[in-house]
Amino acid sequence: MTNMEPWLKYLLEWAVPVLNGIITAKIGDLWGEAKKKALDGNNSDDLAKYFLNQSRAEKLTLPTAPPTSLPTLSEFAREIGQEIPGLLADTVALIHQRHLDSKKMRWEEEKAIEARLIVEQRETLWKIAAYQRETTLQLPEVNKILDQWPLKLLPSQILTSGNHPKKLPLRIFIAPLKFDSISNHAEIPNLDLRLSQGLREFMALHYPLHSATRATEFLGGAWESKRFHGEASIKALFGMLKSEPCVILESEVAGDCVIFRVAYWGVGQSHYFYQTILNLSYREFLQSSAKQRAAQWKTTRDKLLALGKTLADVQRLGGENAINLAVLEEAEALAAAGIDVGELQLEYRVTAKDWEELCQFLIASHCLVAGWLVDMHYLIYEDVPPLLPELLPDLMTNLGDKRLLSETISTSLSIYQDIFQAMAMARPAWAPELALKIAMSLIHLPDKSWAQGQVIYSLNCWLHLHQLPPVSAVQALQGCMIQLAPSDVAYLENLKSCLETIGDDAGVAAVISLMATVTTITPTPQLSANGANFVRTYISRSPVATLAICTSGDTLFSCGDGSTINLWDLTDPRTTPKSTLTGHSGGVVTLTLSGNGRILASSDKSKNRSYIKIWDWQAGKLLWTLFGHKKQIHALALTPDGKILASGSHKIKLWNLETGESFRTLFGHKQWVYSLTIAPNGKTLLSGSEDTTVKVWDITTMQLRRTLVGHQSSVRSVAITPDGETIISGSEDGTVKVWDFVTGKLLHTLTDNGGAVFAVAATDWGMSGGGWAIAGCEDKTIKIWDLHNGDLVQTLTLHHDVVRTLAVATIANHPGKMSTSLGPPHPHILLASGSDDGTIHICVLGH
Repeated sequence: MTNMEPWLKYLLEWAVPVLNGIITAKIGDLWGEAKKKALDGNNSDDLAKYFLNQSRAEKLTLPTAPPTSLPTLSEFAREIGQEIPGLLADTVALIHQRHLDSKKMRWEEEKAIEARLIVEQRETLWKIAAYQRETTLQLPEVNKILDQWPLKLLPSQILTSGNHPKKLPLRIFIAPLKFDSISNHAEIPNLDLRLSQGLREFMALHYPLHSATRATEFLGGAWESKRFHGEASIKALFGMLKSEPCVILESEVAGDCVIFRVAYWGVGQSHYFYQTILNLSYREFLQSSAKQRAAQWKTTRDKLLALGKTLADVQRLGGENAINLAVLEEAEALAAAGIDVGELQLEYRVTAKDWEELCQFLIASHCLVAGWLVDMHYLIYEDVPPLLPELLPDLMTNLGDKRLLSETISTSLSIYQDIFQAMAMARPAWAPELALKIAMSLIHLPDKSWAQGQVIYSLNCWLHLHQLPPVSAVQALQGCMIQLAPSDVAYLENLKSCLETIGDDAGVAAVISLMATVTTITPTPQLSANGANFVRTYISRSPVATLAICTSGDTLFSCGDGSTINLWDLTDPRTTPKSTLTGHSGGVVTLTLSGNGRILASSDKSKNRSYIKIWDWQAGKLLWTLFGHKKQIHALALTPDGKILASGSHKIKLWNLETGESFRTLFGHKQWVYSLTIAPNGKTLLSGSEDTTVKVWDITTMQLRRTLVGHQSSVRSVAITPDGETIISGSEDGTVKVWDFVTGKLLHTLTDNGGAVFAVAATDWGMSGGGWAIAGCEDKTIKIWDLHNGDLVQTLTLHHDVVRTLAVATIANHPGKMSTSLGPPHPHILLASGSDDGTIHICVLGH
């Protein structure tokens, strides 16, 4: 047993009840005390009756502008606290009322209703947060609150710093840890700076602010002074920042102990949670560390004596360890004589190594707790699966102790399952998918039994919805005859993908056997009034980051969090990849295809460097691995002939793919480059950046031609029409802008996009002959705009999460190349969309 092991066990024992307290507090805020009571008693009938009785006709209405006489924070909190439970009671009441007549409603319809109501609930919370943010700084008690304000940043700096009104990042503050009261310890490291830096590196690597799914802003160094600790400071922070989800990690030295406390509140919570998560005797920790080093030195001492070294030599070589070994052997001798050594003054000499071990333990503890809290927050508010289980093996290895991995995973899983059970009460039709998301988060663990157990749990939730008995293994599905709906097929596809990753071949065969009993598993194509023909759905194993379609229209490429690239055969009705490209060591971030369809480029992310791989995809051959970027590569673009590649991180590099060498670096953007595209003539490069600009570069002269300014937030995607005359840009400010390529003139600003725009695509023909701009949006929809007049042509609702990527191809319906179900025999546009929900939808857009 290492010195870390007992202390980590101690942390786990403290953490579970504290984090469960946060979950309980959140349940109380979101669903009311009656639901929490019903949840504790697992009595869903009482729960349904309560919300049906409490259902209210009136909804919360927010003022469009701040009132002349502003309410106090406490009055506003009471008002919101009175309104939210009634609003959310309506949500849950409608859900449970549908359950009472479930025989008359198909499950996929109920799932859609539940999803819509949850979205409305979250949008209401965002509106409340926006109103609180707008009025907080105008309240008369601001000066009194600032008397206890513990931060170097003023409230106005924090409240106005967010650029994402519907994607508020979770902010993490860390209070300083000082050992000023300890004298005669020159070996003490600067724990405050070390702790902040260790947590900063962990958050930046795994939970960065620019993350699309778990945006977390770590504000290390923001705490003003060690004078400000305790409830008064937390209350002051909550009073001013209740509109912003926050975590405060507070450590304080009290006597011989380090007290680690955590505070948390989410969007729409009427009160904060503040609790001690660990009370650690640092003196005992240091003594234990010195004692263990002494025990290890004993083995070394015996080897030195066996080599003929004198006791004097051993004492000289051992230094502090030799002195501590003498103390240890004396203690062992006294204990053997029946003396209680706990009553004696037996002090081990503490060195910098012991303080370093304490520092590493505190860093690991803060990373572990921060990871739990971020995962909890985004699991509850955004349905984002936990990330921490995937990180635990490395975190335990860094501590030099893998033996606690199983116990730490078990603790984490119990926390996530508590959240899942609470969420499943509000959305029973989504329980199987929610449980499967947790299973997917466990797949990367060395022991696959963790994921396997969660898969069985998810499967039994699904069987329960079909009024079927539970099973102990997936293989029990073999030979079952179940009436499946389209939503069931999507779930089974996800289940099959999960089992494939785990390596459960028998389970995969059972799921395939079950799906084969259905006469048709593909949704019936539906032709809309303007020619949007839904074709089929592919299920990815993870959120879909980037898509590309071959110009022939028969092959689709996709990448996500995994290290492989999937190739899908669009002429085959089967919904599994026809092949994969492997070779990346990290998760594939993005990919692009050359205009002639021959060359594929892809980039991955790793801890220290990002790599680009160039493929002859038809031969399945890796041509080049390119090195040059130290930071993550978000964007790639190839010239039509596949000879030049552009790659974007904080800078843009141009590569000669005939030599594999970089021949130019383009500087100009001040922040991340999120999107690149090359004009059809191969001579012009467009780049969209976090700095809100679109830049137009001349590849021939390698000079900046012009900068397009107009967006108010990050430009996430740029595109150009096939005729090369029009530029399209999509931004997190919720707009799509249409620009004239030659003059740079802004032609249209398209605003009805439902939140941030993460992907855009362009066609050169549409309903009016003027072309289409297509946008993938934060609100899970796809918007199709007429480039000629700027009118909204169509809104496609296909996904259950953010639409992250789009790909289009203008193709003919060649015999034998494309199934006749894809549309009429004249040329048409094939649209592929990928989402964080792990699905890829294929549509045909016709005249």
